[in-house]
Amino acid sequence: MPQGHPSGRVDRWVWAVRLAKTRADAAQACRGGHVRVNDRPAKPATPVRVGDEVQVRLNGVTRIVDVALVIEKRVGAPVARRCYTDRSPEPAPQQPGAVLRRDRGAGRPTKRDRRQIEQLRRQGL
Repeated sequence: MPQGHPSGRVDRWVWAVRLAKTRADAAQACRGGHVRVNDRPAKPATPVRVGDEVQVRLNGVTRIVDVALVIEKRVGAPVARRCYTDRSPEPAPQQPGAVLRRDRGAGRPTKRDRRQIEQLRRQGL
């Protein structure tokens, strides 16, 4: 287990514990307002300490974690999971067959397809 630091940059920590694939993605999420530390918007250089709550929204998924250990370097997945406590809400169950994706090269959606897509969006899928 790596040695912890008293504090570190939130973008670097999010990348190190594998919540983001790259550090650039983590910094971009911070600049875009998708990262919050203790319910406050975080810039990439916002300090993160043990006990802080970090909310990260990447790729349409919101993760809420409590910092258990501040690390600076990226570590393996089993070690990274010990650096935070995950308190993320369970994802909402999706209805079978409710997919908003079309086959590539299928052309424009028909009027009927568009109506079905809009109906699914209104239902929150």
